[in-house]
Amino acid sequence: MFVGVLEVTLSLEGNRSLKDKRRVISSLLGRVKARFNCSAAEVGAQDRHALAVLGFTVCGSDFKILNSVLAHLLNFVEDNAEAQVVDSQIDCATWDGLGEWTEDERQAPGKD
Repeated sequence: MFVGVLEVTLSLEGNRSLKDKRRVISSLLGRVKARFNCSAAEVGAQDRHALAVLGFTVCGSDFKILNSVLAHLLNFVEDNAEAQVVDSQIDCATWDGLGEWTEDERQAPGKD
């Protein structure tokens, strides 16, 4: 089984409070969850109103499809967020069913 993770850092320069940030992030996460079959959460910078780090996770049995979903998800966030994407990282690993994670030999998008 392949597991893919997308981490996106957003700049929310127009926000003046954590309440404004929650509104933007909740709206975006709701739209992502409705459109993609993924887990999504704010995973960092929770105490900063001008920055958000979001994490998205998908799993599947086909590496190419998984990478395609993550790439489409990133494009969706870039096109639909009320914020600017300042950084993103996609990574994929293989779960062997025995409690071991292994880095997949195929290169995920965004990796050098």
